[in-house]
Amino acid sequence: MKVLIVGCGRLGSELAQLLFQHGNEVSIIDLEEAAFDILKPSFRGRLVEGDALSQDVLKRAGIETTDAVAAVTSDDATNLVVGRVAKEIFKIHNVVARNFEPSVGKIFELFKLEVISGTSWGASRLEEMILNEQFKVVYSFGDGAVDYYQVIVPEQWVGKKVADLEQNPGQSILASITRFGKSFIPNMEDVLETDDHLNFSATHAGIEALRIKFVNPGQEA
Repeated sequence: MKVLIVGCGRLGSELAQLLFQHGNEVSIIDLEEAAFDILKPSFRGRLVEGDALSQDVLKRAGIETTDAVAAVTSDDATNLVVGRVAKEIFKIHNVVARNFEPSVGKIFELFKLEVISGTSWGASRLEEMILNEQFKVVYSFGDGAVDYYQVIVPEQWVGKKVADLEQNPGQSILASITRFGKSFIPNMEDVLETDDHLNFSATHAGIEALRIKFVNPGQEA
């Protein structure tokens, strides 16, 4: 895959290195030539010094033949404009933009850009760790509104059926169970066993309801 990264800061340089290590063709743009010094000596991608708001610079970096663009500078406006240009002018489907200020996050959504927000995501993860310590966050989707959680079945739930969880499909769903190292998609009649790892896809409200239910069987949130 050909990937163009705009912004060679800590995030951009780390992303470039990971993509390169996994066999992808990577180009990276930054305003300052010195920014490329953060890259590891093993990196062999294309380095382009210049203003990514210039279409000429983007073309020099290979945007016309790229498969994906990541706009990860420290400036929301730059990331937004580069993301829009990549999508609307160069017709690139796979575009991801970094968002710093949560208050402008809706603007990124307005232009249908995939967004990663360190501030919102980090705050969301900390909240989950504080409020739901028994639930391990395995993966986060989008802005963190829906997460993939893993929890070892509580002792008082051993012997109960999946149906007894009585989940709200709009808030949580038991996606899989890992038992003795093997995972499977459960049905409602499956019985929970000791040491089962339950893997849920859930919103914050959904995981809070499950937390209360696990602590006090039969009690609703």
